[in-house]
Amino acid sequence: MISRRTLRQFWEDHPDAEQAVHAWFREAQQARWGGPADINARYAGASFLPRDRVVFNIRGNSYRLIVAIKYAAGIVFLRFVGTHSDYDRVDASKV
Repeated sequence: MISRRTLRQFWEDHPDAEQAVHAWFREAQQARWGGPADINARYAGASFLPRDRVVFNIRGNSYRLIVAIKYAAGIVFLRFVGTHSDYDRVDASKV
């Protein structure tokens, strides 16, 4: 997992998100996602976008988190974490 510091900064700015973001991070760190089906099995609400981007709804859909996944290498790159209004201002398939 890349960018734990970014996640920490986010939950420091949004304390209500700390537990949910931290739980997602721990789970993603241990996961061995071979493809979208593996993610969908655990996160039915995840959205899959071009360029291996995945959007996760965090804390009951209060926040959004976008990652780029290199499935073969098992690497998850954090591309965005923010509120819904922040999310509406980015092109999720290009971040």
